[in-house]
Amino acid sequence: MAPESPAQAPGPRYFTWDEVAQRSGREKEKWLVIDRKVYDISEFVRRHPGGSRVISHYAGQDASEPFAAFHINQGLVRKYLNTLLIGELAPDQPTLEPNKNKALLEEFRELRANVERMGLLKANPVFFLLHLLHILLMDVAAWLTLWFFGTSLVPFLLCAVLLSAVQAQAGWLQHDFGHLSVFPTPAWNHLLHQFVMGQLKGAPASWWNHLHFQHHAKPNCFRKDPDVNMHPLFFALGKVLSVELGKQKKKYMPYNHQHKYFFLIGPPALLPLYFQWYIFYFVVQRKKWVDLAWMLTFYVRISFTYIPLLGVSGFLGLFLLVRFLESNWFVWVTQMNHIPMHIDRDQNKDWVSLQLQATCNVHKSAFNDWFSGHLNFQIEHHLFPTMPRHNYHKVAPLVQSLCAKHGVTYTSKPLFVAFADIVHSLRESGQLWLDAYLHQ
Repeated sequence: MAPESPAQAPGPRYFTWDEVAQRSGREKEKWLVIDRKVYDISEFVRRHPGGSRVISHYAGQDASEPFAAFHINQGLVRKYLNTLLIGELAPDQPTLEPNKNKALLEEFRELRANVERMGLLKANPVFFLLHLLHILLMDVAAWLTLWFFGTSLVPFLLCAVLLSAVQAQAGWLQHDFGHLSVFPTPAWNHLLHQFVMGQLKGAPASWWNHLHFQHHAKPNCFRKDPDVNMHPLFFALGKVLSVELGKQKKKYMPYNHQHKYFFLIGPPALLPLYFQWYIFYFVVQRKKWVDLAWMLTFYVRISFTYIPLLGVSGFLGLFLLVRFLESNWFVWVTQMNHIPMHIDRDQNKDWVSLQLQATCNVHKSAFNDWFSGHLNFQIEHHLFPTMPRHNYHKVAPLVQSLCAKHGVTYTSKPLFVAFADIVHSLRESGQLWLDAYLHQ
C-alpha cells in the first residue's frame, strides 16, 4: 500500500483593504497592515512598548511607514509581530490604500534606503556628549552665580535665565534619547532618557513617550495628536475644524480673540500651571514608580542646593520663574512648526504627505539650531524620527528635491516669521469660526 501523502499546510488567509478598514477599533477589534501582512493587535495594544494609543491610531490602516520610522531594531520586533499575524492582503489588492500617493511613497522608500546607506541614521557620540556637558556647565554656573555674587536682583535673574536654558536644552536632549537617536540599541537610549528627563528636568520619561509618539504618528490630526487636542476647549485650530465648530454653533471660548489670550494661557502658563502638577498625577495614576524615583532626585537636588542660598520662599520664587521662562521657550519653539500648518481629522494620508502638510521648517543658523534643539528641521525630523539631529541638514536637500519633483510644498521660514505665523494662524482660524458661527 502506498504511504499516505502528508497533510497539506493550510494556505494564508487573504483579506481586502475594506476588511482591514472595518477593524479600526470602533468595535474593539483592531487590525493593521505592515508590508502587506495583516496583524490583529486587539490584545497587543495594551502591551505595546510605545503605548496603546500610538499603535491604535493606525488600526484599520497601513502602518508600514511608521513601523519603519519608529523602530531601530526591526528584526527583533518582527519576531514579536509573527505572533499577531493572521494573514495577508489578497493578491488582487494594491500594496497601498487607494488614497495614498504611490509614486511619492515609493521614492521616499528609496530615499530612506539611501539615507541608511549613507550612515545618516548613525549618531556621533561626541556631539551628544558635548551637548550634555554644556547643559551641566550651565547648571553649575547658575548656582555659582548666586554663591559668588549674592542673591540680589541681577544675579537672581541671571541664575534664572541660566537654569531656564538648562531646562530647555535638557528638553531637547531628552527628545533625542526618547527617539532612540543616540545609541544603536534601545536599552541605553531608554536609560539616558530617564536620567535626563527625570534627574535634569524632574519629569517622567513615560509621560513624554505617551504624548509625543502619538504626535509623530498622526501630527495635527484632531483626537489623535495630543498637541492639537486643545481644540475646541481653548482654541479653534485649523481652517477646517474652526469652520466646522462655528457651523455647530459651539462657543467654549471667544475664539475670535484667541490670538490675544494665547499670550496669557499659552506660552507663559503651560508648564507652571498645567504640566507641573499633571506629571505627578500621571506617574501616580499609572504607577510609574521608576519615573517617580528619578523625578524625586531632581527635586531633592535643587532643594538642597538652592534653599541654603535663598531660603524656602526665595527658592520657590526662583523655581516658578524658571518654569515660566522655560514654558515660553518651549511653547514658541514647539508650536512654530505645527500650529500654522494644516489641522484636521485623520484622513489616512500616506506618510510623506501627512508629515509635510503638518510641519514646516525654520531656516538653519547656529543660533536657530541651538535655540530649537535642531527642531527647526521639523520636516526631516518627522520623516526620519530616529535620525540624530546633527544629520538633519545633510538630508534636507534630498527631501527638498523629493518634494519639488512631486509638487509637495516644503515650507521653511525665518525664526521670527515662524513665531508671528502662530499668532496669524490663530487670528485667521478664530475669524473663520466667528464668520461660520454668525452666518451659517
